[in-house]
Amino acid sequence: MDIVQQHMLDSYRAARHGEAPPPLPGTHDRAVLRGLRRRIRAWAAAHRPPYA
Repeated sequence: MDIVQQHMLDSYRAARHGEAPPPLPGTHDRAVLRGLRRRIRAWAAAHRPPYA
């Protein structure tokens, strides 16, 4: 099952239960990548060699 089919299934289930539909695929991609980059930079700063 691809992401579009999963989204359609989740939207159907949400409608059947009277809940709000899930966000569209890719809606939060930039925020996730930004957070990942922030974590990598923080890890790299904490694990910098002592001579640097």
